[in-house]
Amino acid sequence: MHVRHLSVVDFRSYPTAELALGPGVTTLVGLNGQGKTNLVEAIGYLATLSSHRVASDQPLVRFGTSSAVIRGTIDRAGREVLVELELNPGRANRAKVNRSSVSRPRDVLGSLRTVLFAPEDLSLVKGEPAGRRAFLDDLLVQRQPRWAGVRSDYDKILKQRNALLKSAAPVLRKGSRRPRSLAPGEAPDEAKASALQTLGVWDSHISEVGSQLLYARLRLLRDLRPHLTASYDAVSASVSGATAHYRASLAEAPTARIAAGDVPEQAELRELLLAAFAEVRDQEIERGVSLVGPHRDDVVLTLGELPAKGYASHGESWSFALGLKLAAYQLLRNDLGEDPVLILDDVFAELDSGRRERLAELVADCEQVLITAAVGADVPEALRTTGRTYAVSLGEVRDVA
Repeated sequence: MHVRHLSVVDFRSYPTAELALGPGVTTLVGLNGQGKTNLVEAIGYLATLSSHRVASDQPLVRFGTSSAVIRGTIDRAGREVLVELELNPGRANRAKVNRSSVSRPRDVLGSLRTVLFAPEDLSLVKGEPAGRRAFLDDLLVQRQPRWAGVRSDYDKILKQRNALLKSAAPVLRKGSRRPRSLAPGEAPDEAKASALQTLGVWDSHISEVGSQLLYARLRLLRDLRPHLTASYDAVSASVSGATAHYRASLAEAPTARIAAGDVPEQAELRELLLAAFAEVRDQEIERGVSLVGPHRDDVVLTLGELPAKGYASHGESWSFALGLKLAAYQLLRNDLGEDPVLILDDVFAELDSGRRERLAELVADCEQVLITAAVGADVPEALRTTGRTYAVSLGEVRDVA
């Protein structure tokens, strides 16, 4: 799998841009702020419908315009697929595959698969749990696009359940006075019973969908773990026992099982989630927020017996973040029987010479590698001399090799 051509209109700093690509290594060289990352960001968006730099679409649309367009021609074993996305902040985005409109943008997921590594990914090791949860969920969708729907359903249910906890809190709290929201003639006890019944319905919904997402994450992490250990060792040239464990927001006993690598069946996970919601109900009512579920879980990264966060050196943290992305690449390669596109965005400048050379060796056999660099010399010679180089300056892209 590789991207043969990229076209953007009003995307980031570009009124228009065209970029011819092909298999092998392509390097985009330019000083910071010239637009090189914008181009690989567009390719990443085609694959994931999201940016690795910002959380919303608004910054992706060129200032003063109302929409942006990204088009990519993808070659999959000699079969071309044209994917077009129209980004409309504040309105629904639109998508086409081979010039035919699709009902939802997420219907294009799976047409292109990418693994992108950027300096921001150091937060996978040093940052908050949300980033590690997103890493797993994004990889789930890359592996099987149907999980985008499950993820979306869970987010919607969580939002509605939290809204209920906030709005019904005056009724549900013990000893609360008669709330203004009571219907005429309705007794406080009746209102409380009704709110509890409604909350029970949402408990069932969130446990059903949450157990699906949790089960998928656990299976994914089980499959990813050996690739992570091997990738970390290859990047760092050491054997440190790098691995990852899932920390679920459940009772202590099942959490310990899960952390040890056990993957309970989905039905059991559903019952465990229901029990966990019952256990923290008073706290949830008091705080007005859902306190258990996949949205509260974490992935604990360890080197030997110690957690990487807080204990790993800077170089070890870089190796771990790289190991996670290379593990994702190997997992997708094995699953799909074809290589995803590997994107290395401003990475080599952050690595010491040893890690640079080892990374270059690890990616040498990838079908397509896209690299951005402020200085061409930061990219190992083995990659620079075997591929194509573009110079990017003030939004102009020029082929120099």
